[in-house]
Amino acid sequence: MNANIPETKLKRVVIIGGGFGGLRLASDLPKNVFQVVLLDKNNFHQFQPLLYQVATAGLEPSSIAFPFRKVFSKRKDVHIRLTKVLSVHPDRQVVETTIGNINYDYLVLATGATSNFFGNQEVEKNSLPMKSIQEALTLRNNLFQRFEDALIASNKEELKMFLNIVIVGGGPTGVEISGTLAEMKQFILPKDFPDMDFSDLSIYLIEGSDRLLNSMSPVSSEIAQKYLEKMGIKVLTNTLVDSYDGSYAYLKNGD
Repeated sequence: MNANIPETKLKRVVIIGGGFGGLRLASDLPKNVFQVVLLDKNNFHQFQPLLYQVATAGLEPSSIAFPFRKVFSKRKDVHIRLTKVLSVHPDRQVVETTIGNINYDYLVLATGATSNFFGNQEVEKNSLPMKSIQEALTLRNNLFQRFEDALIASNKEELKMFLNIVIVGGGPTGVEISGTLAEMKQFILPKDFPDMDFSDLSIYLIEGSDRLLNSMSPVSSEIAQKYLEKMGIKVLTNTLVDSYDGSYAYLKNGD
């Protein structure tokens, strides 16, 4: 297998990752000054801030994903390859990929971020992250399957387990998905499941620091927490998750 990138006298810029950073750089580089090679494991860009809408069935994946080739359809100097990067050799200025080695003059790493489990393997094994469209769809399917299971729960304890949602992380995504779930509880789920009482649905938002939205102002944090609590969300700050076995989330304080 070969990357089949045409030879040119232009300097080659290899960009690894087609997220916000990689896409913006490839778009902003002047035309026909460089040969731009964009590498990504997907052939589309995904708008991550709206993944929570996909996870809660507010949007379909096609609403937040668009193909790289459409973006660069008028740029003959941009070459897109679907691949995974295996290693980088700075001494030889070579990127090793699953479709072969690619030489570069300038290399840009824009691979983005993955979910941080802080080394907790049990949480990583059993919880549901949300950093990609695939993960958002897995979360959506799991969520609605739990509601279906709640319909046929054999006892109150089992019902409570199906209707308990624990969200770890009080950043923008945690706040957004908590609020969306609270709105679903009030306006959507009772219509979709008319024979089930959703007053038992509990939403916990757990944050390790002393406030939500830590990257924003304290005023924003306070307003957000009051708003979520008004919607019935149980916000726990200064609280760390110790482990999760697939059924119970155990907190550092022993709860």
